[in-house]
Amino acid sequence: MANFEDLNRILKRTLDSRTASSWDRLARPSQKEPFGDWRIWLILAGRGFGKTRTGAETIRKWAIKTGYRHICLLGNTFQDVQKVMVEGPSGLHSISRPEDGLIYLPHKKRVVWGNGAKADFFSATSFYQLRGPQFDSAWIDELGKFSNPEEVFHQLMLGLRLGKHPRVIITTTPRPCAFLHKLLNRSDVVLTRGATFENAKNLSPSYIDDIKQTYEGTRLGAQEIYGTLIEQNEQALWSQKNILYCSKIPPLSKCFVALDPAVTHNKTSGESGIIVVGKDAQGVGYVLQDYSGIFSPTKMISTAVHAMQTHKAQAIVAEVNNGGDFIQELLHISYPNRRFIPVRANKSKYCRAQPIAALYEQKRIYHVRCFPELEEQMMRYTPKDTVSPDRLDALVWGIHLLFFSLQGDPKTPRIWTI
Repeated sequence: MANFEDLNRILKRTLDSRTASSWDRLARPSQKEPFGDWRIWLILAGRGFGKTRTGAETIRKWAIKTGYRHICLLGNTFQDVQKVMVEGPSGLHSISRPEDGLIYLPHKKRVVWGNGAKADFFSATSFYQLRGPQFDSAWIDELGKFSNPEEVFHQLMLGLRLGKHPRVIITTTPRPCAFLHKLLNRSDVVLTRGATFENAKNLSPSYIDDIKQTYEGTRLGAQEIYGTLIEQNEQALWSQKNILYCSKIPPLSKCFVALDPAVTHNKTSGESGIIVVGKDAQGVGYVLQDYSGIFSPTKMISTAVHAMQTHKAQAIVAEVNNGGDFIQELLHISYPNRRFIPVRANKSKYCRAQPIAALYEQKRIYHVRCFPELEEQMMRYTPKDTVSPDRLDALVWGIHLLFFSLQGDPKTPRIWTI
């Protein structure tokens, strides 16, 4: 039978273990819930800061200690919620303690704590499911990735009506998004900023060295490492106010799939820009979809053809500089009946983009929704940039074709020089 000293040692080891794993002990000041009568805690921080751990620990505290019972977990997709917010190394399931009694029910898209509190999964891509449910708290992760952040946020807030003081924590890497600027101007928002380097002791030294060498001193580094919400670049042709949105579009008289192919096709290749654009009978242009990504040549062609079929586009237009002639050859072999319009550049990217930016200023171009990666390139690109803005290039080719390049529809293909 254990004596008093043995029991005391066991108890001390147990308490020390729990204390060592306590979030209050581990968390940095910037990861601790702020004081005050706020409704929204917005964390704008660089990658690796610990945003997911902060969100998960905050939700755990609300469910276990604060009395919140009806929680919304909202990510860009259901997979993001499950793989990052719940199952990930810093997710709710991973950071739970045995005494929490947490039960993970993936088939129901839900987690339930031993005290009866529950958190249900929702996604920005299926945000209509937010209609009906009621919540007393929520965690939104990577709001900057959402293609429709404002619409999703308002749907959530309409359901955030249970309890005396509903609250939301938002964890995101900042993106040039007009809605994030709107959030910052709300009186019920408390803001926390953070940098990747604050969490250096928990990150790989080689990772820290790599991001320093690659991104230190760049605008992308300010955003992705230091969590800075990039303001408008005065030298850029576009600003957020010039990008207008229109969810409902009239019948289109023209529609094209614009393709800016990557120069190389290997593991280190850049993206191929694939943008779908259209114009109505009144001369208003629309950006319909962004299919851009890193592809093999055959996958790039099949993606462009899929986009053409989906949107009933009249042709694929693609730049043939820098060896881009292979596109026409692949199309002819695999999809012989698809119309192809080759274009060749004889002006700089910036010069080609200027008349397109003018159309935006004249409110003649609308986006059917927010395209974060494309719009980031639009608002960041300047004449001094050395990195090719693939999505923006494709956009420029497509809108040029809609508004400037063709006088009627030629019966035979030819190279349009822009």
